[in-house]
Parts: sequence; structure tokens; C-alpha cells
Amino acid sequence: MFKTRVCELCGIEYPIFQGGMAWVSDYRLASAVSEAGGLGIIAAGHLTPDEVREQIRKVKELTSKPFGVNIMLMSPYVEDIVKVVIEERVPVVTTGAGNPGKYVKAFKEANIKVIPVVASVALAKRMEREGVDAVIAEGMESGGHIGDITTMVLIPQVVDAVKIPVIAAGGIGDARGFLAALMLGAEGVQMGTRFALSKECAVHSNWKRMYIKAKDRDTVVTGVTTGHPVRVIKNKLARKFEEMEKQGASKEELEQLGAGALKKAALEGDVEWGSVMAGQIVGLLKEEKSVKEIIDEIIEGAKKLLSENCARFGG
Repeated sequence: MFKTRVCELCGIEYPIFQGGMAWVSDYRLASAVSEAGGLGIIAAGHLTPDEVREQIRKVKELTSKPFGVNIMLMSPYVEDIVKVVIEERVPVVTTGAGNPGKYVKAFKEANIKVIPVVASVALAKRMEREGVDAVIAEGMESGGHIGDITTMVLIPQVVDAVKIPVIAAGGIGDARGFLAALMLGAEGVQMGTRFALSKECAVHSNWKRMYIKAKDRDTVVTGVTTGHPVRVIKNKLARKFEEMEKQGASKEELEQLGAGALKKAALEGDVEWGSVMAGQIVGLLKEEKSVKEIIDEIIEGAKKLLSENCARFGG
């Protein structure tokens, strides 16, 4: 029922991507999402090229289905990671924190689908001109690095502006969000926060407990003055960021405060002085579920919603 161009493009059963979250999206999570019919994505983040290669090979051991690698273009290893992705014949690449234009030709020659994350209409149009296969339009409700336009507003404008498929991201965590994104014109969704609270996600248990405890107003945006705003769950680190920003701290001081904070939270479990990135949808999440349960609930729930609302409105 929910077959779109995104399914055809990536060779997946359902138009559902798992977000590439640094220190969160590893081979275990990515392979589980791909096995369940979506597109699992390894986050290259600040991993070394050898570490990325190892992650790719571990995914291949666990699934024969398509998967992707998210490349953060600000990584000091980006050139070598691009080479690794091409050598390992990764089916799909998503990108963030920059313009992948200089790599598109090489990816295309290797038959790799290129799908950058964008936060504006202008960037979506530019990416289409660069020859990418689709775009992930991400609203400011998302966790981690964000833009300044909401998903509800961004998606239809991007859909109207480009001919390539659009995947919606930001604030999507259940069947209602999935269906709403499709109604806005998207041909798929990307979810990060929802999959971070899955049984196959290897983040620290403290991180997951913080997700479950979070309510609707428990995320905050830090780092606005650095030009790289980040949405996280409120904790001691977030409050320190807010305090320093109000006092006019320099970009360098703020970057030093945040250095290594995501790894500290995700892997070491320090959820007070680590950066617990999460989208605003985190308040909707009440329990940890398997990846298959998450995807099945979204697809079956969306079918039910369509049926109920057709009856409700006389369709």
C-alpha cells in the first residue's frame, strides 16, 4: 500500500529510513532496520575510515538487504570515508553538515544513491541541480543539529520545489506522523529518536531511561550563537550551555564545552554532562520496542488510520 519512488530507488519494502545518528546508529541497529523492511543507516560521524569499513562489513554479515551510510561532511576523515563507501559498494549514502556536490559524480559512477539532508527549499533545489537522487527534508523538531523551519511547513514547500523524491524528517515517531508526512507530499520518512529507543540500539541504558522519562517540553536547543544549533534533552550540560551563551561566551568556549559530549552520553551513560540528543517527539515515546515492532506498528497503524478516516469523511 505504501510503495513510493523511495522504495523503488532504494530497493526497500517500506519508505522508512532510520536516521544516521553519531555514536547511536551502528551496525546492529542498521541491520535490524534493513531486515525489518526499512533502510538502516550506519552513522560514520567521526569514526575513522577503518572503523566505518568494519561497521559496513558487519552489516553485510547480518543482512543481505539494502542499507546506507550517513557521512558527516565536516568529518576530518571525509575524503577517506567516501573512498571506503565506494570500495565497499554501499547501496545508499545520506549526508549532513555540508554540500556533497563534489562527491556526487563518484558516487553515481559506483551506482550509489545519494540522498542529502536539507533544511530549506533553496538547499533542496541546489541538491537537485547537483544530481542527487532524493532529499531528506528535516524540520527543526528533530534531534541533534537542526535548521529553523518546522517539518509541517518545510515538507510541502520542498515537495513543490523539486521533482526528485522527498523524505520527511523531524517530529515523526508513529503511524500518525508517518501518514501526515505522506499527506504533505513526502514519499518516505526518516526517524532517529524513535529508533534510538529500540531494543537493537546499543546506546547506554541511562540514555534510554532519559528518553522514556522525557515529556513534551523536555528538549532545548543549545549552541544557537555558534551557528550550529543542537536539540537535546535538558540536563546539566544544556543548562551550562544556556548560561554561557547568555553571558556571551565565544564560539570556541562553547565548542570546547560540547567536545565529546555526545559520545559521553550515548556510550558512557553520562546523561547529565553528556549531550543527549533527541527530537521533540521524544515525549511521545513510552517504552523500548524492537525495530520490527516499531515498523510493523507504523505500517499497520497507518493502514488502519486511512480506513477509519475514509469512513469518517465519507470516502
